[in-house]
Amino acid sequence: MKLLLFFLLTIFSFAGTIKVAVAANVSYAIEALIKDFNKLNPNTNIEVNIGSSGKLTAQLMQNAPYDIFMSADMGYPEALYSKGLAVSKPKVYANGSLALFTKHNSIDLSKGLNVILDDSIKRVAVANPKTAPYGVATKEALENAKLYDKVKPKFIYGQSIGQTLTYTLTAADIGFVAKSTLLSKKLSQYRKGKNWIDVPLNLYTPTKQCIILIKRAKDNAEAKAFYNYLLSNRAKEIFKKYGYIYR
Repeated sequence: MKLLLFFLLTIFSFAGTIKVAVAANVSYAIEALIKDFNKLNPNTNIEVNIGSSGKLTAQLMQNAPYDIFMSADMGYPEALYSKGLAVSKPKVYANGSLALFTKHNSIDLSKGLNVILDDSIKRVAVANPKTAPYGVATKEALENAKLYDKVKPKFIYGQSIGQTLTYTLTAADIGFVAKSTLLSKKLSQYRKGKNWIDVPLNLYTPTKQCIILIKRAKDNAEAKAFYNYLLSNRAKEIFKKYGYIYR
């Protein structure tokens, strides 16, 4: 009888839990998304692991126990799908945009992106394009603005857009970050125009952030429910509040 009770309690403790691998730029929006989802599905527990899309993909290639992968681009999910690790082809849940951000009120952002050429700017935080899709977008924007080669010696690289934000707040004078992070409560003291500006959309391709349901979760009803929620109009309204765009 005791053995049966232990078995039933063990099953119950794991019931309703799904694991989601989340690109760093979504780290602020994901809390609001989960809170809203739990209004509809109060018994579902969602565990989140946040990291760069590249590193999360490497973990999934090694059969990390995630049910859903929210990437910052399309390439990494497509690679996983091609390996037979996803239930279906990647779908876009949002488009991410870039902002140039500094915590220093003395930096004159009215100069636009050209401000990074100033001698007073010694270090510029950027995401590593080898591991972070936002790094690819940053490089594209700077190349199109004819600034990349001029400022490359100033770069300090974050392995994810989250780490890049940390560097911008600590080690760098200014940095290219996901706009979504600047619309979070944590950074609400920083103001558009004073501490950050949008990177012009004509300079880069907004990241097509894609989602896949991992094959191990193909029969997991709750994972499917959260996956479908993240593609819904209800979730889209939350993404928009965090600076994501739709085209």
